[in-house]
Amino acid sequence: MYDELTAVDIQKMQEEIDHRILVLRPQYIREVQEARAFGDLSENFEYKEAKRQKNHNDSRIRYLQRMIKTARVVPAGHEGEGVGLFDHVTLYLPGDEETLQVQLVTTLRVNAGAGYISRESPLGRAIFGRRAGETVQVQVNAEVSYPAEIRAVERGEDDPSLPISQY
Repeated sequence: MYDELTAVDIQKMQEEIDHRILVLRPQYIREVQEARAFGDLSENFEYKEAKRQKNHNDSRIRYLQRMIKTARVVPAGHEGEGVGLFDHVTLYLPGDEETLQVQLVTTLRVNAGAGYISRESPLGRAIFGRRAGETVQVQVNAEVSYPAEIRAVERGEDDPSLPISQY
């Protein structure tokens, strides 16, 4: 399955890759070399930590490069009148008697605690393309589902200041 990302997502990932390659990688290589000079590597915590950071950086670079390579670029605009990417949605959850504010974003910018949910999440799938006034059934898994009423939809746009997730 390909991740659906916007041009801004791709740009932000490329900027992170460039920073990690041009700034962080030389720094981590230098730290590994300095820690290696301390002597016995079997009990050298500084060396092990420097290697761990360097390997984590290299892994993140590969991950981002693979995401860019396999991404399906989608427009940030709207198709139709229903809930679309980057829209702000007010939901009412009757089971909890709770009102919830969410914004539909790409998988790269998810932060559920801050109200940014992915279009691919169960809630995102349920509300995508739907309109204010509709009640949808959110299917969490085969046994669990819950109703959600779409109270309001405010058109949104791709916000380049929204950070990409680190995991």
